[in-house]
Amino acid sequence: MSGRARGFSETTAVIFAGGLGTRLRAAVSDRPKVLAEVLGRPFLSYLLDQVAAAGVRRVVLSTGYLGEQVEAAFGGGFGGMEVVCSKEDEPLGTGGALRYALPRLQSDPVVVMNGDSYFDADFGALWDAHVERGAEGSMALCEVPDVARFGQVVVDENEALVSFEEKGSGRGAGWINAGIYVLSRAIVESIPEGRAVSLEKEVLPAWIGRGLYGVKGRGKFIDIGTPESYAEAEAFFGGRG
Repeated sequence: MSGRARGFSETTAVIFAGGLGTRLRAAVSDRPKVLAEVLGRPFLSYLLDQVAAAGVRRVVLSTGYLGEQVEAAFGGGFGGMEVVCSKEDEPLGTGGALRYALPRLQSDPVVVMNGDSYFDADFGALWDAHVERGAEGSMALCEVPDVARFGQVVVDENEALVSFEEKGSGRGAGWINAGIYVLSRAIVESIPEGRAVSLEKEVLPAWIGRGLYGVKGRGKFIDIGTPESYAEAEAFFGGRG
């Protein structure tokens, strides 16, 4: 379960909800993938439950493809949280979308989450580690049996980020980016404006050695980006408790 995190009530959370979901179209063709239903609920609602439980009170949904559906579903708020949308006019990538949302971010640091994956992170531990280290960025890491599909994250003995290894470059058990971050405003402001930028491939690698850390966790993880992994989501959420 996600721990309630001190300080999160003052923190803006950004959830990426604008992906095209090309790989998932065979299973979900009429809506953005964050609205793919799992046990009768949009996938995004599970992420919103998670940040609400952690104490977050303001969420920015970074939308794009079919973003009007996301706004119609959640733009009025959720679970006592204020929810606003930041809709990009053209695909900007995760980094570009985060930079575009900057005027709507009312805190430093901000919480940033992928909208197509779920990790049972301990938000309290993530926040405490970020603050105690004086980090610029903290990334939740989870261990998987095979890193080939995701790419591996390598940290040193102090959990400072050393490198990101591309998908398919390694196999076997290892630690991966779980898609949940605490990022300083300085990182967001460093992202170039007005073009597509990848947070994972461009922005975060540039901050290695400049205060970027991993925080290892043991929770369950799922990514619904493919029809095969989406088919596992009902068992994943049905088995939690």
